[in-house]
Amino acid sequence: MAEDNGNGTGSNAVWAIAFVIVVAIIAGVVYYSGILKTNPNKNVDIKVTVPAAPAATAAPAPPAAPPAPQR
Repeated sequence: MAEDNGNGTGSNAVWAIAFVIVVAIIAGVVYYSGILKTNPNKNVDIKVTVPAAPAATAAPAPPAAPPAPQR
């Protein structure tokens, strides 16, 4: 049997599988990092509502001035 020096079918299959794994890892990193996003939406819509202030109660009207004494 002749020596193939690592150029056989088994060696090619191992290199092919290793290549597929490396490409999958690179694709995963690119996908999850968001490098390829064309239009990242970085606008944050925050709507803050504050409860209304309590209605101001009207102060009681001052008492009417006593009528001027008649002379």
